[in-house]
Amino acid sequence: MSTATLEADEFLPHPPAKVWRALTEPDLLDAWLMPTEGFVPVAGTRFRFVTSPVPQTGFSGVVDCEVLEIEPVRLLRISWRSAGTGLDSVVTWELVPEGSGTRLLLTHAGFDLDDPEQARAFEIMNGGWRSHVLRRMAAALDDMPG
Repeated sequence: MSTATLEADEFLPHPPAKVWRALTEPDLLDAWLMPTEGFVPVAGTRFRFVTSPVPQTGFSGVVDCEVLEIEPVRLLRISWRSAGTGLDSVVTWELVPEGSGTRLLLTHAGFDLDDPEQARAFEIMNGGWRSHVLRRMAAALDDMPG
C-alpha cells in the first residue's frame, strides 16, 4: 500500500485564540469548513460533517469523524472517514504562535494511492484544502470580532 499525506502551512494574521475559536466553535466551523452534526471539542466525541454529495467522485456528502486528540489553542486531531471513497484518514490542525499571528499547520494523512478512489480524493483534496478551505477560514477569521 502506497500511502500519502497532504500538508499545508498557512500564516494567519490573527492570534492563536481566535484561530482556535474558528476550529472549535461549531457555528464558526460550519461557516468555513462544512456543517457539523454533534461536534464538541472533547476527545472521544463522534460527529459528522454533512454537505452536498459529489457522485462523480464517490463522495456521499458525509464525513464521519471522532475527536482523537485535543490540546486547547495548540492541536486538534480528528479521524476523517468517507464511506463513499473508502477513505479512513486523520486530519490534524496545529497552531503555532508567530509574531502577532498564527502559523497553521494542516496535515491530512492516510490516503491509499493504490486505490483509484482514494488517489482521486487525494488529488481533489490536495487542491481543495489550499485553494478553498484555508481561504474560507482566513475570510471567516477576518469577519470574526475580536
